[in-house]
Amino acid sequence: MGNIFYFDWEVSLIEWVQRSMGQVGEIAARVMSFIGGETITLLLLIALLFCYRKEAGKKVACSVLMAGIWFPMVKNIVLRVRPYMAHKEQVKCLQVVEADADKMDIVQQGYSFPSGHGATAVSLFGSAAMEIRKRWMWCLAVILPLLIGLSRIAVGVHYPTDVLVGWAVGILAVGFNVLLQKTVKKEWMRYAIMLAIALPGLFWCRSRDYFSALGLLTGAAFAFPYEAKYVQFKDTRNPWAMILRVIGAFAVYYALNILLKLPFSKEFLDNGTVAAGLVRTARYAVVLFVALAFYPKVFPWFEKIGKKQ
Repeated sequence: MGNIFYFDWEVSLIEWVQRSMGQVGEIAARVMSFIGGETITLLLLIALLFCYRKEAGKKVACSVLMAGIWFPMVKNIVLRVRPYMAHKEQVKCLQVVEADADKMDIVQQGYSFPSGHGATAVSLFGSAAMEIRKRWMWCLAVILPLLIGLSRIAVGVHYPTDVLVGWAVGILAVGFNVLLQKTVKKEWMRYAIMLAIALPGLFWCRSRDYFSALGLLTGAAFAFPYEAKYVQFKDTRNPWAMILRVIGAFAVYYALNILLKLPFSKEFLDNGTVAAGLVRTARYAVVLFVALAFYPKVFPWFEKIGKKQ
């Protein structure tokens, strides 16, 4: 199920890259793909939010969340099959999107156009550069999305045009977030607008990435205003407190994600139905709400531990 369309030069380019890069190049491509994935993106967002400056972290998170909801909405309209699925004899799959699913399962592995890694990398590093405003950060904002995008071509999961449009989606997400921050002063209204843009995807999206993104956006839309009103954690420069904040956030995020899967069978969670998707959305919403709204209540304890150390 899906559409196969491409330019001949795209397949030739993927073949040439995979044939020429060698073992070291393959390892580098896998590493860059990992850097552009969920784990590192989450780590950097947590570091910005909990360790650098809360308001900067929230702005960067909004750009990433907007890019994260847009690219699967486009994917589920275009329905472009991944190159390794369409060209089995020519393109090798060197790194699957979902490790716990069959690499040929289009519902679980997702569609190809545009590149989610490309969109996420540009929105993350681009919006971070706008907040940090250092020359080295601007360099990273150019170099890292470029390398991450190229790595997705090298591992066989995206055509070059997927990556180009993914970068464009990331740029649009950053621009949209800047415009939203300037024109809509009420925080809750900004999140309402973002959700209003995201929810129509329920009518046509069936892939994992959309329901995950919708859950994350929903969780953030409720967590950020709740934290601002009831928790109000402070920025810190205590290195021990920073380390504990990040480690604790990862523990909460991944432990809750595992715990909330337990009531459901793997067959149900992977069946690609709307019901399974909504369960996924609810799970991610709860996880992010707890991680961003409730978990920061323990931060004052971390400050004490840091001082004792």
